[in-house]
Amino acid sequence: MASLTVARPDLGAARRLVVKIGSALLVNGKGGLRGDWLRALAADVAGAKARGSDVILVSSGSIALGRGVLGLPKGALTLDQSQAAASVGQIRLARAYEEALAPHGLTAGQVLVTLEDTEDRRRYLNSRATMQTLLGLGVVPIVNENDTVATDEIRYGDNDRLAAQIAVTVGADQLILLSDVDGFYSANPKEDPTARRFDIVDRITPEIEAMAGDPVSGLSKGGMKTKLMAAKTAVSGGCAMAIMEGSVEQPLSALMAGAACTWFLPQGDPQVARKRWIAAMKPRGELALDAGAVAALTRGKSLLPAGVNGVTGQFGRGDAVAILGPDGAARGVGLIRYTADEARAIAGRRSGDIEGILGYAGRGPMVHRDDMAL
Repeated sequence: MASLTVARPDLGAARRLVVKIGSALLVNGKGGLRGDWLRALAADVAGAKARGSDVILVSSGSIALGRGVLGLPKGALTLDQSQAAASVGQIRLARAYEEALAPHGLTAGQVLVTLEDTEDRRRYLNSRATMQTLLGLGVVPIVNENDTVATDEIRYGDNDRLAAQIAVTVGADQLILLSDVDGFYSANPKEDPTARRFDIVDRITPEIEAMAGDPVSGLSKGGMKTKLMAAKTAVSGGCAMAIMEGSVEQPLSALMAGAACTWFLPQGDPQVARKRWIAAMKPRGELALDAGAVAALTRGKSLLPAGVNGVTGQFGRGDAVAILGPDGAARGVGLIRYTADEARAIAGRRSGDIEGILGYAGRGPMVHRDDMAL
């Protein structure tokens, strides 16, 4: 439901920020890049990084850029044409971000995903680990759907929902959808002059969902229905989400200065939401820990192989396992980074021994602290 009394989230205080950029903002009507706008956005990203925020950009635009280069006709493209356009456009899009961020001393990294990558737990964990590593190295990940290989049945189809899934995957506390409208309205404002914008939505009710309309841009795929779907994913994962009109230069600065938008308020903390999700999983196996490992976990440490006395069950990487204390009592649930056979082989051994035992470098902890609910 809409609220007029709750304070809007503080963008300047975001710990981890995901920003979704629509095609209509990046690409002009002739299929060319809006370079000045992108350079201004890069200044915003640099400002957020300077404030201590991690920043991930989920960017549309590869197909729109590629079709301009290839001279493809206006209107709907076939799947083959879309994939060809994406192949050409992704190179240009990545280079454009690299060139825009470089003057600020920032490194861009390209991450291409499909719907399957976030629905399959093992791929999900791979994506999450890669993203966490990039952020830890100070990189600005540029995420896009891998349109060169995705077919209709494995597509998100819009980057609003992809951005929300990425926000939940990386534990972001704020998601900003830079769009061609300045918020969520009671009706399509281009068709209904009486439509009113909501400043804050603290709960997505059936009445709110009924107000969603259709896309209002020729380049943008995501209408309000997809934005509401994105909002439901984000807020359930503890992430606040804003919809704002993004064509102004430095839109993030404008948002901090009070620009019109709609904020959807989160349902709890992103880390708490993730822990709750893990805790609800059915374990596929068990790890028996020694007293030292249990003490380390209570101090917020990850579970290292050295602290594991026994491994039971059959499980794959990314499956949930029960964590047991020396007395056999359950202490929690975690997502394991090794298969059952690998876990048995390295249990009780030091991390430095893993490569010699398995024949390849390990993934560090057996269960990372971020993947554990105690």
